[in-house]
Amino acid sequence: MSAASPARRRDGAATREAILTAAVVEFTELGYTRAGVRQIAERAGVTAMMINRYFGSKERLFAQVVDRAFGPPTVVGEELPGLAHSIARTLAERTAPDAEQLDPFLLLLRSASDPAAMDIVRRGVEAHVGARLAGLLNGSDPDVRAQLGLALVAGTWLLRSVVGTTALAAADNDLLADLLADMLRPVTREPDSPPVPVAGLSGADDE
Repeated sequence: MSAASPARRRDGAATREAILTAAVVEFTELGYTRAGVRQIAERAGVTAMMINRYFGSKERLFAQVVDRAFGPPTVVGEELPGLAHSIARTLAERTAPDAEQLDPFLLLLRSASDPAAMDIVRRGVEAHVGARLAGLLNGSDPDVRAQLGLALVAGTWLLRSVVGTTALAAADNDLLADLLADMLRPVTREPDSPPVPVAGLSGADDE
């Protein structure tokens, strides 16, 4: 039997990508339970049978969506030192009232009612952002510390962006970033940043 032609392989890759892209939108907007295979297929311009052919089941397709959502860095930085400040600054900016919604958190929130979906999300969080953050942390218990840091990130996002609690929603990004960084430093175990000198307050007498 002859090998598949390059055009056919490209078509297969394009079909798979169209399905996955459509699934990201459907699962993020509706959650795992409400998103239907037929709706995903319609958005992708394929038949429901094609989804089974490429992904096997709705559950396996959702697992691929979780990997795509949590794989790329969104809030967690990529290096020490300065990790606490990097996370805090990005989180403050990404949860501001005029910011674009953080799709990975929406995917998590809207699929929380389904135990099977949440098991997939849990594995995805641990394998991607959890492992990435833990890998940056020096010292003992990096996995526990990483997940405590993620709890602060997720809780801040929930109250500021979804619930919209008054003080957090109205908070200045710079103030919020400073407060969040102070809360994250026990997790990252970075030394406190030195105080920024203020003009005229250097501690020396003016000449």
